Amino acid sequence: MSIIYFLIGSSVLLALVFLGAFFWAQRTGQNDDLYTPSMRILLEDEQPEEKKSDRNQI
Repeated sequence: MSIIYFLIGSSVLLALVFLGAFFWAQRTGQNDDLYTPSMRILLEDEQPEEKKSDRNQI
């Protein structure tokens, strides 16, 4: 029966650690902009491809 008290205490302690990490991430601005990184790949300019005739002249 004493193991159940240990497991409950450990789970509460682990939950408090994760809650503290969440609040730290919010305070330091880790989740400020979630939209831009996913759209950046769509908005980047593509590099122009070389012409095939330029590559064959080597």
